[in-house]
Amino acid sequence: MFDKVLIANRGEIALRVLRACKELGISTVAVHSTADADAMHVRLADESVCIGPPRAADSYLNIPTILAACEITGADAVHPGYGFLAENARFAEILEAHDIAFIGPSAEHITMMGDKIIAKETVKTLGIPVVPGSDGSVANGIEARKIADSIGYPVLIKASAGGGGRGMKVAGSAAELDEAFTTARAEARAAFGNDSVYIEKYLGSPRHIEVQVLGDGKGNGVHLYERDCSLQRRHQKVFEEALSPALNDAQRREIGETCAKAVQDLGYSGAGTVEFLYENGAFYFIEMNTRIQVEHPVTEAITGIDLINEQIKVAAGAELSLRQEDIVPSGHAIECRINAENPETFRPSPGTITYFHPPGGLGVRVDSGVYQGYTIPPYYDSLVGKLIVHGKNRNECLMRLKRALGEFVVGGIESTIPLFRRLLEEPDIVNGTYDIRWLERYLDRNAHDAAA
Repeated sequence: MFDKVLIANRGEIALRVLRACKELGISTVAVHSTADADAMHVRLADESVCIGPPRAADSYLNIPTILAACEITGADAVHPGYGFLAENARFAEILEAHDIAFIGPSAEHITMMGDKIIAKETVKTLGIPVVPGSDGSVANGIEARKIADSIGYPVLIKASAGGGGRGMKVAGSAAELDEAFTTARAEARAAFGNDSVYIEKYLGSPRHIEVQVLGDGKGNGVHLYERDCSLQRRHQKVFEEALSPALNDAQRREIGETCAKAVQDLGYSGAGTVEFLYENGAFYFIEMNTRIQVEHPVTEAITGIDLINEQIKVAAGAELSLRQEDIVPSGHAIECRINAENPETFRPSPGTITYFHPPGGLGVRVDSGVYQGYTIPPYYDSLVGKLIVHGKNRNECLMRLKRALGEFVVGGIESTIPLFRRLLEEPDIVNGTYDIRWLERYLDRNAHDAAA
């Protein structure tokens, strides 16, 4: 087991990793920018190192400075959390070259799954279903038209190195294709320094379903069932639940076993998430995230398995202790991402938290790094914390969530708590009959009504 883990992140995920390390008896090192000097994980860590000014490029993305912090403190492992350097293959390689463990998959697997074209080609060979589309990157408009004509409109043009909706355009007809193709390439070049794009069939009203997997790099791999992350705004998840209300037991078992076998065949090590669009009973691969996910607590709630703990042990060389037959989901869990944003306009609302009262009670968990008197800086994402509730079934879970949201008080800033309270009154949310475009339609409708 590791002696000392450096946590190369901030906010709630840094605190989450710190807690797992403490429960394993591992010393912790927090790194922080000058803007995060008073952060909760910095206060609770055994050691802390300032790694630069607020701008992420000068601190949390500054690999030489993080490496120096490892050497200064004697850390023998780094946990990257999510975001920042979590899926940076070069970072994993540099750590390995300095005999520092990267708590995550190999650089090879990060690279493989980081390029969406290579990832799609790889998973096809592993038996994972994919969306119909181009076999690789599309070189020009002529090739794009041939592919679009063969799979039928509408089509989706996506950046191969993309994420978060950037470099992604829909063409509903041949007349729209040239402009969409050119725009997607330009956005991809600006956002990722890579204008490679590919084309897929555009699905009308799919759900976003992802399967949590774990592997040990020694041929052992399991799935921990699925999460439904269909409630999204601008391709960003805001509300996640497990299990999905859209699947039956046979469907979840089949897709879970397919993903677990893929992990075994790849020799994948650590936590990962295989993401799909799901429509009319069929799954279509989107991507594989080679890290822990923001929404991992709902999986922990229904399985009772500490995913960060498992990540650390596997990275330290242990074989996976979990057997598939031992992983039995219990009840239902939902997570709401509480952001420091105006609940109507989604304008960021950084500032000092004057009052903070998180909810409690049976089946309620709040993952947050904030506290009363803490100032949310304007330089990073706006996540205040995650509210996770667990119940015996989905109905109990929804009622518990409604109760918990009513108790949750964050003063001094605006937050998205009122939005979630409204959403829980919507029949589609209560019945679980929403898709990935439901929230955008709901917000557009409300904005139109308000303007009228």
